[in-house]
Amino acid sequence: MRKGVMRPGHIQLRVMDMDEAIKHYRDLIGLVEVNRDDQGRVYLKGWTEVDKYSVILTQSDTPGMDFMGFKVLNEEVLNNLHKELIDFGCDVTEIPAGDLEDCGRRIRFIAPTGHIFELYAEKVQTGKWGISNVNPDPWPLNLTGMQAERFDHCLLFGPGVEASKKLFIEVLGFDLAERVVDPDGNVVAAFLSAGMKAHDIAFVEGPEPNKLHHVSFLVETWESLLKAADLLTMTNTTKDVGPTRHGLTHGQTVYFFDPSGNRNEVFCGGDYHYPDHPAVTWKAEDLGKAIFYHELSIHDTYLDVLT
Repeated sequence: MRKGVMRPGHIQLRVMDMDEAIKHYRDLIGLVEVNRDDQGRVYLKGWTEVDKYSVILTQSDTPGMDFMGFKVLNEEVLNNLHKELIDFGCDVTEIPAGDLEDCGRRIRFIAPTGHIFELYAEKVQTGKWGISNVNPDPWPLNLTGMQAERFDHCLLFGPGVEASKKLFIEVLGFDLAERVVDPDGNVVAAFLSAGMKAHDIAFVEGPEPNKLHHVSFLVETWESLLKAADLLTMTNTTKDVGPTRHGLTHGQTVYFFDPSGNRNEVFCGGDYHYPDHPAVTWKAEDLGKAIFYHELSIHDTYLDVLT
């Protein structure tokens, strides 16, 4: 049952060289730089996003994800979910408004996989970048790089996927859109949706908690994806896999790494999900086909490199 979680709202990524990271996320992926704060954090967004920002870069000695936030419908929903998270047994803290620029209070919790998530209801809205809200043009002038439209989802590795799946479904109201099961029927990967998208968050079973597999950005078309792959070669950016097609979600994809080693994805297309749709099941013994539908096998780096 949907409980008022609308969409992924932001992600804070750790980077080891801020100047190189800005070139990567702004100039190559094509996110719009919004601001920098007195802590040295850099705020960016995809050009179609209405909220002020969705990606926060912070300087660190190690790469990875600090936290991922989801925007909820209003303060009443935030209060209700705060209580339900505590009742579920999560470690929950409240972050005051203003800790992130132009963002309201956030309810932070730790999932069984060890990842830090947060919910919030308020963030300043600045509208689509370069696009009027009256008689809007289809796209803005002066887009750069891959012209990423939005921060779309994350895939995360850690122990306790079944428990995290239960948390997101029973407490936060997500739907299970797709899953991977082992020969004994255990869920080893869960793809969860808060709306109509193929997924907004995905978990894969792994031995180490709190690991980031990739952060993903949407581009418009297959031709946009091919251009993105061209740009990886033109800029000597380290590519992982693609361009190719997934079996899971059926989206088209290319994977690559930022200068700190965080894996990125840009993708287009893919399935949609309604609340009355049954979950799609993939067998773990057919994981090659599920992940890379054309190659029918998984590249070593794809499962081994995490931040």
